[in-house]
Amino acid sequence: MNIGIVGGGITGLVLAQRLSHQGHKVSVFDSNKQLGGLTTYHDYGLFTWDRFYHVILPSDTHLISFIRDIGLGDKLRWHRSLTGFYDNQKFYSISNSIEFLRFPLFGLIGKIRLAFTLLYGSRLNNWRRLEKILVEDWLLKLGGKNTYEKLWKPLLLSKLGENYKRISAVFIWAYIKRLFSARDSSLNKEQLGYVSGGYKTVFDHIEKLIYAAGGHIHKGIAVEYIAPHPEGGMWVEYQGKKEHFDKVIFTGPVNILQQIAANQLVKVSDTGETVEYLGVICMVLITRKSLIPYYVVNIADRNVPFTGVIGMSNLVSLQETAGYHMTFLPKYILSTDPLLKQPDDELRQVFFQGIRLMFPELKPDDIVAAHINRAIKVQPLQVLDYSSIVPKVSTENNDFFVVNTSQLVNDSVNNNAVVRQVDEFLKKSTLLNS
Repeated sequence: MNIGIVGGGITGLVLAQRLSHQGHKVSVFDSNKQLGGLTTYHDYGLFTWDRFYHVILPSDTHLISFIRDIGLGDKLRWHRSLTGFYDNQKFYSISNSIEFLRFPLFGLIGKIRLAFTLLYGSRLNNWRRLEKILVEDWLLKLGGKNTYEKLWKPLLLSKLGENYKRISAVFIWAYIKRLFSARDSSLNKEQLGYVSGGYKTVFDHIEKLIYAAGGHIHKGIAVEYIAPHPEGGMWVEYQGKKEHFDKVIFTGPVNILQQIAANQLVKVSDTGETVEYLGVICMVLITRKSLIPYYVVNIADRNVPFTGVIGMSNLVSLQETAGYHMTFLPKYILSTDPLLKQPDDELRQVFFQGIRLMFPELKPDDIVAAHINRAIKVQPLQVLDYSSIVPKVSTENNDFFVVNTSQLVNDSVNNNAVVRQVDEFLKKSTLLNS
């Protein structure tokens, strides 16, 4: 079959590879000139790496299988990682059980209750009842007030701002569920992974596979209209052209779907509520020396204007980054926050206030570059009963399908969840049987 895929993010690319491997001819359309969506890459001048920070966990079985399936298994790299915590101008290492027990911000009882929260959350599967519980109430009940005030509340504030008061327990449960398995309890260490060359390696390879199978990728091409063909299949209009496909799969946001799909193709339920999204501003600091020994530092100090420090070069080999150190400094805010539209120079000034506070020993000569990357919609705010307010999308034509991340109501938006979603769609859909 001749299949059109609208959207060249990771959802569209995994779909395209899976379908072309099965013998179908695929054409991918993406309005951006660079593939990958939120997982895309960035030219840092000295080297190219991911625009935002990404990591592969040992539990990301769907993503790992996909990487191996496309012939990049030998590009997977695994490394032990360390975890830090920052509060009141001090760094604390909490990378193993001994360090955790020595962590001074709360006592032994608090640590036991925190360990119970993590263990309980990692084994809990009935996420729907968590949708009706505020994250604050859930964490207070499991871990107690002291642990909540010293650890969980600052972290929620750093991730969500004051929006945390409206978030359901599903938000923190999804992260616990995924991240807990990164720690090998028998070895008492964390193993994290990446693909050599970053996600550019993955996307370049997928592109080659698609072309080798007779497919095509249209970059920088926005689809303007999708409509049913009178004799079956779909018309896709772009740049004044009309192309016919046997099937079309849309992978973009719902608001774009409503703009370009013919009314008879799809129905989008009106829940009466608007889904809110978090955006992100991420400074990527390129330096001559390492800032931290950790892969991730969680920040509880509200005087710091960013929400975490990701020491990517403590995971990724310096050979990948021309011998320089790469540190990601993200700040998560509502997608409507005017800060997202501030000029790069103004944002650098804000971020460097936090850098000077956390790293007073860092000299100007140590800094090679400071890049500002941003994304308007990173993940939805999982408020109470979130799954009930997400617009329900139903297709009204056997030749038209929708697969996008708005359907991930009980998981954080991550690449493993996307690959799993694509594989489940291909298993249960009638795409290949009609």
